[in-house]
Amino acid sequence: MHDSTNLLSRHGDGRPRIMGVINCTPDSFYERSRSEQLEHSLEIVKKMISEGADWIDIGGESTRPGATEVSIDEEKRRTIPLILEIRKRFPNQAISIDTRRHQVAKEAIIAGANMINDVSGLRDPEMCELVLSTQAHVCIMHMQGDPTNMQNSPQYTDVVQEVSSNLLRKARRLVEQGLPVNRICLDPGIGFGKTLEHNISLLKNSESLRGDEGFSILWGVSRKSMFRDLLGREDTNERLAGTLGVAAYAQSKGIDILRVHDVAEHADVGHTISKLELN
Repeated sequence: MHDSTNLLSRHGDGRPRIMGVINCTPDSFYERSRSEQLEHSLEIVKKMISEGADWIDIGGESTRPGATEVSIDEEKRRTIPLILEIRKRFPNQAISIDTRRHQVAKEAIIAGANMINDVSGLRDPEMCELVLSTQAHVCIMHMQGDPTNMQNSPQYTDVVQEVSSNLLRKARRLVEQGLPVNRICLDPGIGFGKTLEHNISLLKNSESLRGDEGFSILWGVSRKSMFRDLLGREDTNERLAGTLGVAAYAQSKGIDILRVHDVAEHADVGHTISKLELN
């Protein structure tokens, strides 16, 4: 399997790694990211790779605010065949599985996924056991509540301290049990149980997630509702400019990975900034 360890750290010229999103769902919040047909999904993957995607992130359950759960079997049906085909057609491509269920993650790893992207932050003890037994890469995300209720008046005393301590505690527990630091990245969970003010505070202070260990950091802000609240952009199709603004800011902050819907545009931003800084 492809060794993706170095892909959790930003490029040598400071550009964040790009993680392209494929939602094998009928109800993810950004309609253009949805793809329920295998061949169509593979065409999107091919395009993303050609545009510069370091990672392909595959999800079979929407976790947008208010989303309802799908069955484990349905989530597997949506994701596992695609992972198998990507690994077959693009053997060197790094793949992550976006799931909260250890049963789905286990089959995804067997099928060829390199990383488990768990938006629930490893709440399932068996997910922790799976990560340790397989030595898979893992992205641990913070979420207050769950998708059905997370945006119902989220509250914190100190959002930066609470989110960072929560994620660092979980990451350090994995390290203590034998998972290398360079197989872990942390995601503050923008829009997952946070107000606009919470989101902005976390983006401005994400370095608190690194800890003394220097954990990698992933941001997922692409076309999210924070741009509705910040810019008045109700339509997700009108949120690209705001998203790219955050991408430029991410590069200045040394963020390692950006999870995005628009790979080519993010690649252009990264290359442009790196050229300006190097010349």
